[in-house]
Order: sequence, then C-alpha cells, then structure tokens
Amino acid sequence: MSKELYQDAELFIRQCYEELEKSGVEERLADIHQSIQNRGTYDHTFEELEYGAKVAWRNSNRCIGRLFWNSLKVFDHRELDKEEDIRDALFDHIDYATNDGRIRATISIFRPKRLSQEIRLWNHQLLRYAGYQTEYGVIGDPASVEFTKKCQDLGWQGGGGSFDILPIVIEVDGNEPQMFDIPKDKILEVPLKHPDYSWFEDLELKWYAVPIISDMQLEIGGLHYTAAPFNGWYMETEIGARNLADEFRYNLLPTVAEAMGLNTKRNSSLWKDRALIELNQAVIHSYKTDKVNIVDHHSAAQQFQLFENKEQKCGREATGDWTWLIPPVSPASTHIFHSSYNNRMDTPNYFYQENAYTKNPSE
Repeated sequence: MSKELYQDAELFIRQCYEELEKSGVEERLADIHQSIQNRGTYDHTFEELEYGAKVAWRNSNRCIGRLFWNSLKVFDHRELDKEEDIRDALFDHIDYATNDGRIRATISIFRPKRLSQEIRLWNHQLLRYAGYQTEYGVIGDPASVEFTKKCQDLGWQGGGGSFDILPIVIEVDGNEPQMFDIPKDKILEVPLKHPDYSWFEDLELKWYAVPIISDMQLEIGGLHYTAAPFNGWYMETEIGARNLADEFRYNLLPTVAEAMGLNTKRNSSLWKDRALIELNQAVIHSYKTDKVNIVDHHSAAQQFQLFENKEQKCGREATGDWTWLIPPVSPASTHIFHSSYNNRMDTPNYFYQENAYTKNPSE
C-alpha cells in the first residue's frame, strides 16, 4: 500500500510542480517518501491541496462549468476533528459561497481518510429539501426520503412541508453521528415566478441558491478526502428540468401544463416540452430578478467550448461524460451534442462513495 501511495503521490507532485513552475520537486518527493516510510502516509502543503482541488474540478467529466476551475476558493480545515467545529466550518462555507446571491465556487476540505479514521457528511448536499413518505404519497423531495427518515431516527422533527431544509449530519471516525439544524439566516432561497404567467406564483415553488455537493470524496495524490463539500452555481435545467420536473422528483410538468391550459391527454400536443420550457423560464427569471447567480444551458455550453479551447492550447485533452454534459433541454442546439469526448478518469478528481448512513455499523 505504501509503495502504491508513493507512486500516486509522485505522479501528482510532478504534475503539480510542473504546472506551477516550481523547483525542488526531487527534494519534496524525498520528504514524502520518508514520511510514508515513517507514518504510512504524508501531508499535502496548502499549495498542493489548493492545486489538487482545482485540478479535480478541471478533471470532472460530468461538469459543464469547468471553465472557471482556477477560480475555486479552497478552505483548509484539516485540523478539525470535533463535530461542532466541523459544523461551524460548514456554516462558514454556506455563508461564503452564498455571498448574498453572488455565488462563489468554494470547497471546504477536512482531513483525509486514514485507516478506520474518516470524517463523513451524511448529506448529499449541505442544503437540500426533505422528503416525507405518507399514506398519500411523498411530500417534498422523493430523492430525500431515505435520508429524511435517518434524520427523524436521530430525533429531527421536520415540518412536513414541501420545502423543509434538512439538518446537517456529521460522523467522525465511526462515532455516533451528530445532527445540526442550519440557521435560517444562512439559507438563501429563491421564490419562483414567471415573467408572463401571474398564476405561477400561486404554485408556491422555490429553490435554494447554492448546490453544495457533500457526499463525494476528493482524491489527490493517493490521499482520500472523504469530507470535501464543494459548489459552483446552478445551471437552470438542474432545477427546472430535473429537480422540479422529473417524475421521480417533484413531478411538476402536469401541474404547469394544466395551468397553461394544455392538452395533457395526447403526447402529440408536446405539452411536456412546452411546460418544461416555461418551468425553466421561470427559474431563470426568478434567480435573475433576485440577483442570484445562475447560468442558462446555452451560455453554459458556450463556456464549456471556451474551456475545451483553453485546454487544447495548454496541450491537454478536455475529457467528458457526454451523457452528463448535454443539457436536458434542447441538447441538439449545443455543440456538445455533436461532439464526442474521452470519458477517461484522470486524477485528482471527485469520486462517488458509499452513503455514510448505509454503511454505518450502528444501523
């Protein structure tokens, strides 16, 4: 394992020093080699950590927003090991990233996994709506039903509504998970309205401003940061064409279509398409009206093309997962639809990991 770790570290450190045009790579590698021999592991400098987190975004095959990879703000919280301190750092992340709607790409990195010691965040996103299973069906977000039940088992009451923000659950080194409610003043939400349909506000829809992914692990040079929540900003289709529109999520297309007076009995009326466009129009209009950063899928595709061109000029290949890069609305109107990408997984990168609450030994 130590030999494999050193090999991973060497590949990363050589890439890091070359791109940052730093000298002293052999001395640094000698230090790392010694540390792995003595301790079985090594530590990144802040410069290495910052570079690794940014390049992990650059290597994220499923992300269309990689043009801005080098602007990522990195918070180093590797010294924290108490749940309350981790909670406070997460609250600070929410504050900094939200920035009154001028969303800032941010990552908070906690200490890496070492043997059986690891920090895990049970949440899929730091901010997400609860889903309550009732005899009449799901109230709220169906994607959150399992985690909502886990929170209730830990003592969370929940409001029983369609848009209740879930608490944060933190687990340190296999200890009993600790649950913390997020103060309301840290949560920025956008009430949804439509530029042309006044009835849209009567639906009482909203969504939160910042998508902060919190259940993936960041891998840099053989070290695995199992708690490293990160965010960019929303592309409108993530909310309007997926979260609110998918049949297995909020499933609002029939509601919107009926309010529009569309014929929902025949597929050939294209009622789903028309309702989908208006739902996405409402999301864009609402976020922009409230001065909360969001990007439409056409602009995002153009930005991705700029990213591809920049990578090519740097002698790098822009890898990608085509099935994720194409937007879920009008994909054929973007260049991505007509392109092909190498779905090779380079490191550093962000990787999926098993849900912390499904592998918890106490469950």
